[in-house]
Amino acid sequence: MPWLSTLMGVSVLGALGVTLVRNDKLAKQFTLVVSLIVLALTVAMAVQFSPNGDKFQFAETYDWIPAFGVHYGVAVDGIALVLILLSVILVPIVVLASWHDAEKGKRSVRTYFSLLLVLEAMMIGVFAATDVFLFYVFFEAMLIPMYFMIGSYGGAQRSYAAVKFLLYSLFGGLLMLVAVIALYSIAGKGTFMFSDLVGTVQDVTTQKWLFLGFFIAFAIKAPLWPFHTWLPDAAAQAPAGAAVLLVGVLDKVGTYGMLRFCLELFPDAAKFFTPLVITLSVIGIVYGAIVAIGQTDMKRLIAYTSVSHFGFIAMGVFAMTTDAGAGATLYMVNHGFSTGALFLIAGFLIHRRGSQFISDYGGVQKVAPILAGTFLVAGLSSLSLPGLSTFVSEFMVLTGTYQRYVVPSVIAATGVILAAIYILWMYQRTMNGPTAESVKSLPDLNAREKWVVAPLIALLLVFGFYPKPLLDVIHPAVKDTLSSVSVTDPGAAVPVAKEGQ
Repeated sequence: MPWLSTLMGVSVLGALGVTLVRNDKLAKQFTLVVSLIVLALTVAMAVQFSPNGDKFQFAETYDWIPAFGVHYGVAVDGIALVLILLSVILVPIVVLASWHDAEKGKRSVRTYFSLLLVLEAMMIGVFAATDVFLFYVFFEAMLIPMYFMIGSYGGAQRSYAAVKFLLYSLFGGLLMLVAVIALYSIAGKGTFMFSDLVGTVQDVTTQKWLFLGFFIAFAIKAPLWPFHTWLPDAAAQAPAGAAVLLVGVLDKVGTYGMLRFCLELFPDAAKFFTPLVITLSVIGIVYGAIVAIGQTDMKRLIAYTSVSHFGFIAMGVFAMTTDAGAGATLYMVNHGFSTGALFLIAGFLIHRRGSQFISDYGGVQKVAPILAGTFLVAGLSSLSLPGLSTFVSEFMVLTGTYQRYVVPSVIAATGVILAAIYILWMYQRTMNGPTAESVKSLPDLNAREKWVVAPLIALLLVFGFYPKPLLDVIHPAVKDTLSSVSVTDPGAAVPVAKEGQ
């Protein structure tokens, strides 16, 4: 069963089908059904995954451009699998949440939902690609549907935000393309297959230059401070559903790329640049949190919290310990659920009031208690409250980093305190206090919106108390990655590796 090709094929065919449907309501229903089919197929694939089996499973490899050694090569390890699961879980939720988003201004509803399914196929492809050139193609191609979703269906400054997002991403992609071509030439293997390129670049100076080409592209995508400036504009102007996929999934391609490509292809360069990356990560954690505290726009505030959270993820990746790496991967998943819930509930609130400014709200919990309650749970997950899934991942990143970098981990821990300030401040200003005149008639969540929020809240609670299913899949993959970098956990007698390696 070619699982991964089937997942992408169903999404692409679904997107084509949506464009052929002439009824907008039917187009939405069709999109939802297709996204649920993709989710069901992905779960069926995941059940067959063996965490202690081969590193890459469900592999498919076909010649694409034989003259240059380019292949259509896809497969997943534990890291890629959980990120694909994150993607396919969020898509049907976003479809349901975006039911009326494309109707404003009489823009094409069918085009919007078709773009969603195309984006889903691209997200699956970018995490599954095992050919470096194919990865680059997906890395760039997924910009196209997101650009149109922001530029055509976003807020008042959507054109500016979409162009800024595209230019930053294309600049990073250009650097990576140069590095990909250079890697191909230097390796001399006549192939772009990832497994064949690992260990081929021995010269440390060459590794450093190639590392920078990949890393800067991933740092822009993530976004890691100081490459983050496109994110607040894009997230604030994008429709709530598009913002969820942008911050919850597309940005994870950056941190995934650091873990997959920067560490395994250029291990010596990764070790050389680790102090710099750890420093940038810690600055990003504190900077993002402080700037979030000063925001007056709800969606921009949530975007800046993500700048802080991506600092934790990048720090976990480059701490190069098993706990920190597994925590960073788990953080990618949990952040998608947590920030996804925040963006969607904030979007419901903004849709009702017509304003993104925090000062235009107050006392919402008195008129819409379910909306306020779910917003509180999502907010508490963002500040990593014990009992919610983000606490597990953030705790693992901090303790794993502390094993090797004590001072950075202690400074990074202040981000937890700052997170409590910006989340509780936003909740207090919008949900507590006297009921603002403009919100007295605000309706509570309707049935459709409850179906949107309920799965995210449930996942935050379930994985907060029982993250073992995810960690059982993630841990072996992270150990395998670190073994290729030839690092040893502090206190370990041998390099981290799979049994028998």
